[in-house]
Amino acid sequence: MAEGRPDTRYKAWMAQARYDMDAAEANALQGRHALACFLSHQAAEKAVTGFLYASGCEQVWGHALADLCEDALAFDPSFDLIKSVAMLLDKHFLGTRYPSALPGGVPAEAHDETDSTRAMAIAREVLKAVAERIGHEKT
Repeated sequence: MAEGRPDTRYKAWMAQARYDMDAAEANALQGRHALACFLSHQAAEKAVTGFLYASGCEQVWGHALADLCEDALAFDPSFDLIKSVAMLLDKHFLGTRYPSALPGGVPAEAHDETDSTRAMAIAREVLKAVAERIGHEKT
């Protein structure tokens, strides 16, 4: 896959988003809820990045879903709805991995099944919405 070609690069991002979603679900089943939450964030982040590449962006920067969805608004105003949900996953980018991001706690001990179930539901929603906007023939 050639770098710099928005018409093909998005496919790799969407494939990795689906892989991360599967990994989130597998980790949740094993009781690794903090990791499932982080991978849910990653799946959604990669899906929105894929959308941006599919829309013609040459470079995509950042990890915050709030910011990535804001960038996506330039191509599709309906991303305002996706943003309102997707940005809820941003808290899982650092707080699920680093004790320094969670004062007085260990991320692996601070996240439970409720957290991972909610994070995975949001990520699935984002992946579905992005796939619909990219178009089924492109995914």
